Amino acid sequence: MPQALVNIAYLISALLFVFAFKGLSHPRTAIRGNLLGALGMLIAIVVTLMDKSIVSYELIILGFIIGGVIGAVLAIKVQMTAMPQMVALFNGFGGGASTLVAALAFIEATQLNKTLGTQETVATVASGIIGAVTFWGSLVAFGKLEGIIEERPVRYKGDQIVKILFALSSIILGIYFGLERDISYYWYLVAASSVLGVLLTIPIGGADMPVVISLLNSYSGLAACATGFVLNNNVLIISGSLVGASGIILTNLMCKAMNRSLTNVLFGGFGEIVAGADEDKVYGGKVKSASPEEVAMLLENARRVVIVPGYGMAVSQAQFAIRDLMKVLESKGIEVEFAIHPVAGRMPGHMNVLLAEANIPYEKLKEMDEINPTFEQTDVSIVIGANDVVNPLARTDSNSPIAGMPILDVDKSKTVVVIKRSLAPGFAGIPNPLFAADNTLMLFGDAKKMVQELINALKES
Repeated sequence: MPQALVNIAYLISALLFVFAFKGLSHPRTAIRGNLLGALGMLIAIVVTLMDKSIVSYELIILGFIIGGVIGAVLAIKVQMTAMPQMVALFNGFGGGASTLVAALAFIEATQLNKTLGTQETVATVASGIIGAVTFWGSLVAFGKLEGIIEERPVRYKGDQIVKILFALSSIILGIYFGLERDISYYWYLVAASSVLGVLLTIPIGGADMPVVISLLNSYSGLAACATGFVLNNNVLIISGSLVGASGIILTNLMCKAMNRSLTNVLFGGFGEIVAGADEDKVYGGKVKSASPEEVAMLLENARRVVIVPGYGMAVSQAQFAIRDLMKVLESKGIEVEFAIHPVAGRMPGHMNVLLAEANIPYEKLKEMDEINPTFEQTDVSIVIGANDVVNPLARTDSNSPIAGMPILDVDKSKTVVVIKRSLAPGFAGIPNPLFAADNTLMLFGDAKKMVQELINALKES
């Protein structure tokens, strides 16, 4: 194809990617944004294949069929609660693909006796390092989210020094690769970077998974961008840059929502058991347990109810039961809204996705800044499986691991009902005084089952 036509097609793809991001910024336009992004990628792939004179279409079709079947099966089988794990895998596969493509481009150039320029050499090294870190870091994140690996931070003495040594080793091997033009050094740096990816992710606790996922997403984009420079492919450079930049922006927003720096997320070991956290002192003789029937009586007399979903809702898949509870309450003339914390769940927007799956109107989902001033006028707040994001220690204890973290001010409601299996701490590893507050009632049990019993009690009344 004429190069001018290729560049025009790539420009159209890039514009579609930009409009896709714009569409994905709001639920009403998310489907359209997703379709625009898919169309942009289709154009980029078709034009790239038509532009290359030596292409094994048989292998491409075979890969398309295999990947399509795997993707279709996953789309049908994977539960919405497992979407964070899926995103982690997607990030990892993107990084791994960038690493392999950069290696194959170098091997091809060597076989054709081509000399790589400085741009291609540096980009190849960047693809190898970032791609390997992304791939193995994402696999660790997947393991933590899936429960295969311990969710709490895995720390050991001198862990920071070990990470620095592997990072320096990757860089030094990259320099040797650039000087010697020997593919062996590339695989050495990939091996060192792979270990680095594991070491960077294994010390991070489950509470920080939303930040880690968005950061790994950025890494996968940067790896793709570097590979674009290796291949001199403009659309890959543009799309990789978009993903890398958006991932960094999202990571920064998530860190602000937790009142923590990225450095603290990566090296702070958030989620370790906090020494001296005396649960008996916080809870002893103060926790008041209630039955679904007692909570139903409270709700009968309420005018405004706010539901706060957390990871416990995702685990029990209680979103459909919560939708039914909302309908029952509204049929009795009670105003119902949902308070969404930016880092509730396992990835950005996790609660929004689950509630959307249950067809809960988006207008009822209120962000933290909008809902917090209204809690004092709320008769009953129902906390479903959330912990750290409603812990008042973030406001009252400057020595707490979550000190300064913006939280949902549910404790200011007239009555708080917490649906939780037990008094076990959240990922921060600290007790929650909200559970022992004078205006709090604990409804112990599985979220889905307890909500269903609430609905039955309300209907009977």
